[in-house]
Amino acid sequence: MATKIRLQRHGRKSYAYYPIVIADSRAPRDGRFIERIGSYNPNTNPATISLDFDRALYWVEVGAQPTDTVRTILSKEGVLLMKHLRGGVKKGAFDEAEAQRRFDAWKADRDKVANAAQAKKEATAAADAKARLEAETEKNKAKAEAVAKKKAEKLAAEEAAAKEALEAETAEAEAAEAAE
Repeated sequence: MATKIRLQRHGRKSYAYYPIVIADSRAPRDGRFIERIGSYNPNTNPATISLDFDRALYWVEVGAQPTDTVRTILSKEGVLLMKHLRGGVKKGAFDEAEAQRRFDAWKADRDKVANAAQAKKEATAAADAKARLEAETEKNKAKAEAVAKKKAEKLAAEEAAAKEALEAETAEAEAAEAAE
């Protein structure tokens, strides 16, 4: 029986997630499968991948053929590297401890790169947020100055009107006194 490691489509329209399954190559895409070994959700940023590493490694070693997308996922998770290293152990190029050491070094390097990328992304987001805050503060300051200027002009106009009204009343009072 020819087995494939492939994705099954689940979810709703425009929001799919994919279980990673081992299935007979003749079975329908979303049909019968032998074993579910993980899931892939491309809707998150970054995409969420959960994988049973040992079972995936087992199936790759017994000859299950991954599809292109699943091959990429297995490569990113290190399953194909571990298969390669185990092949070196079988040939006698190095022992199991050396293979595990090489795999751990690769995984640490991959995690370091991923963490650096995440830190860079967070730093960029923080710098962008700071720049937006400063721009908004400047805009608010300019708006507050415009409002203060407008209030000062209105207050000056009210004072001038009150002064004119007082002068008019005084002139009326003087005219009334002069008329008496």
